[in-house]
Amino acid sequence: MTKTTISVIKADVGSLPGHIEAPEQLIQVCDEHLNKAVEDGIINDYYLTRCGDDIEFIMTHFKGVDNKEVHKLAWDGFKKAADKAKELKLYGAGQDLLKDSFSGNVKGMGPGVAEMEFEERGSDPIIVFCADKTEPAAFNLPMYKIFADAFNTAGLVIDPNCHEGFTFEVHDIKKGKKIMINTPEEVYDLLSLIGTTPTYVVKRVFRKSDKEIAAVVCTEKLSHIAGKYVGKDDPVAIVRCQSGFPAVGEVLEPFTFPHLVAGFMRGSHRGPLMPVSEADAVIGRFDGPPRIIALGFQVCNGKLVGPKDLFADISFDNARQKANDISDYMRRHGPFEPHRLSAEELEYSTLPDIVEKMKDRFKDI
Repeated sequence: MTKTTISVIKADVGSLPGHIEAPEQLIQVCDEHLNKAVEDGIINDYYLTRCGDDIEFIMTHFKGVDNKEVHKLAWDGFKKAADKAKELKLYGAGQDLLKDSFSGNVKGMGPGVAEMEFEERGSDPIIVFCADKTEPAAFNLPMYKIFADAFNTAGLVIDPNCHEGFTFEVHDIKKGKKIMINTPEEVYDLLSLIGTTPTYVVKRVFRKSDKEIAAVVCTEKLSHIAGKYVGKDDPVAIVRCQSGFPAVGEVLEPFTFPHLVAGFMRGSHRGPLMPVSEADAVIGRFDGPPRIIALGFQVCNGKLVGPKDLFADISFDNARQKANDISDYMRRHGPFEPHRLSAEELEYSTLPDIVEKMKDRFKDI
């Protein structure tokens, strides 16, 4: 049977005003581009969305992950949108396009990518998450709770197909290395790594019993690619649900807790990750708080049915209120940690210049 590929590729190519929202003019350019790609047979189907100043291409095809034709399609679409953004003098026009020309794969070129390939089941629900003003490690805690915490995911206890647990592929994004960790038997080892969010990031999750892909997270770090701060990473993720995987409700439950993530204003502060609807994925106060949307689809013969805007549910109202309260509390710290990131975590900082300027004034205690 032909396997279906889900490719989610995103980029920030321009916004108004500041880092608030990708405007409708850019969405129209991308929509025309992707619609033609369906007509030309490059992809089977697509859904176009935006979270804050990022545009996300959610595409289906039968070409597998890392396909050159599909990646070039995304790159060309973002280039067209960036040209439009420059024409409109939008803020950050072409911000995430860090190379001048396509080289076979968008990885390492700026856009973020999450892809998975699988043989469709009788019914195949997936959830696509898109976040803004935060980093890939923002998914570490939710992925742990979804796939390794029985207090969140009852299926780990009562579903025979989940009971054996899951395997986490964890990346050391500073050294460019990866490790596979099995749960539940190595859960403490997993937590010791992924709790160190500046270094270790969950990339993929597999069902341990048959190695079937369960989830994938975009782990590209823009500052590592560009060698300087050019914007926050704003990751995307794909999670498969039901029938041997966590149920839809179990996948959504971790986001009722707006945990602290790195990002917020200038990518240099901690703030709560707020679950919002597509309509509310517009960044306001202090470039935040960091936001995330969840779009539920059914995958059917290589095409998308949906989406359902899952965080539009009123049951997330308490999480949103809590996120606002946490934002108020964190903001009162001003330039002090823990609101401001530590010197080691800052994407860019005046601190080294200040220390150098004042070095002769430092005396022994």
